[in-house]
Amino acid sequence: MATPAIPAPELAQRATEVLAGPNAFVGLNLADLAATAGKIASMAVRSPLSVIEHEAALVSELARVLAGRSSVAPAAGDKRFTDPVWLSNPAYRRYLQAYLAWSHGVGSMVDGLGLKGLDAQRARFLTTLVADAMAPSNTLAGNPAAVRKAFETGGASLAAGVRNLVGDLLHNGAMPSQVDKTAFKVGGNLANTPGAVVFRNEVLELIQYRPTTPKVHARPALLVPPQINRAYVYDMAPGKSLVKYLVDSGFQVFLVSWRNPTAEHSHWGMAEYVAALLEAIDAMKTICASRDVTVHAACSGAMTVAALLGHLAALKDRSVHCTTQMVAVMDQAEDSQIGLLASPRAIARAKAASARKGVLEGGAMGRVFAWLRPNDLVWNYWVNNYLLGNAPPAFDILYWNSDTTRLPAKFHAELLDVFGARLLATPGALQILGTPIDLSALRCDRYVMAGLTDHITPWRSCYRTARMMGGKMTMVVSASGHIQSLINPPGNAKAKYYLNAELPDQPDQWLAGAAQHNDSWWPHWRGWLAARSGRLKAAPAALGHPRHPVLADAPGTYMLA
Repeated sequence: MATPAIPAPELAQRATEVLAGPNAFVGLNLADLAATAGKIASMAVRSPLSVIEHEAALVSELARVLAGRSSVAPAAGDKRFTDPVWLSNPAYRRYLQAYLAWSHGVGSMVDGLGLKGLDAQRARFLTTLVADAMAPSNTLAGNPAAVRKAFETGGASLAAGVRNLVGDLLHNGAMPSQVDKTAFKVGGNLANTPGAVVFRNEVLELIQYRPTTPKVHARPALLVPPQINRAYVYDMAPGKSLVKYLVDSGFQVFLVSWRNPTAEHSHWGMAEYVAALLEAIDAMKTICASRDVTVHAACSGAMTVAALLGHLAALKDRSVHCTTQMVAVMDQAEDSQIGLLASPRAIARAKAASARKGVLEGGAMGRVFAWLRPNDLVWNYWVNNYLLGNAPPAFDILYWNSDTTRLPAKFHAELLDVFGARLLATPGALQILGTPIDLSALRCDRYVMAGLTDHITPWRSCYRTARMMGGKMTMVVSASGHIQSLINPPGNAKAKYYLNAELPDQPDQWLAGAAQHNDSWWPHWRGWLAARSGRLKAAPAALGHPRHPVLADAPGTYMLA
């Protein structure tokens, strides 16, 4: 019987939730984990009866496991134990049930210690981290698929696994590789929509894309990516490119490509990014002979655009006609892991660390996210790469995710304060280029998209923070996670989104009254944007403008550096 590799789509699905958010900005420190372990031990000493009760329950369940009378089973959707041998082989079944009983028993004991608030969340995180690491599926002897494949290949799978392990130790920071990086090239099979750099400053390059329709909307559209990943999140492989979708829909499309900062750019903060965007918008207005533009951003890019809009509102400048916020929060996310690692001491330590280096490394953020979701983002690939000896999948979104960038120390500190000190949520708490930012003063139309299963920027938090902003809002919730909601081309039979014109105080009330629509939200957004993008006119024959000539072909130089 052949042992199949873990399918690449499945591996990808289990890893595409990795995109930067506040947890990764804070970091994961062994001292914090040790402090949490100390609190667990202290509470256990104070609650001996509770500990004894849980130990007795565990011993009783283990006795049933050994006798073959246990009904313990993996949770629905736990992909670690789908191999039929886990149930058909008595030894493996007992091994699995003993692990599950122990894992559940430890979690129940910790939950019963009386820890409150963040202490309880951190204790649960630590015990889950340990329990996930101890899973039998993470060992060769405890993984029937790995044992079977080793026999079928005469040990070749084990040799391949050792090669993969050595390669990751040497070249991937001792973390299991999530993607086959040799399968992709930026400007080749990624970021290949025809266009050109038509403006460049120290902070960004502005890419204009070549029209594909005879007529285009007069008002140009600007896409702003997060600063923590490459700009081609909007221009993935053919069929997944939002840029190409908009160009083919008759829009004049521009894209910001942020420069990857080094220590010499440690002084860049929100103000420097906003100033750079203002210059890019002025260039677009000149190139397209338009009085204003539309601006659309995701995640941390949307935070920057919110600051930009607040600045323009303070000046009563109508250069931005409408805007889109995609999977973005502007305030504390109460219903997510945000804050799990964000104690005042941890935030201060994170700021000090990036200040010393001048930047926050993107690779460090990626490792934090991996350990926040270890089954999907660590042990999943541990099994695939090392125990089964398979190559990691060739998946474009995972390649983009691994193509990390850096954050300047000042901007990193400001992002922490956006959440910790509620800078964007509190009128006047943040000043940009000499103007106080009050997001309630915005007057432009806004399209807000969130992901129903997004654990990084949860849709309820997106809804709450979007309602605190001014202007007419259209809210859409895609039935996907963080990245899947953003990269959501039409034609997926499983895709759906929710729409409700009413905006009640509570997000759950909004969802209860929302209508479900099949397919991607992209076509709905396209219609919304077309209604706000002006008349149709003849497409320009050439890119750029005499004042802003073509500087390089897309994807430019900053996207590759």
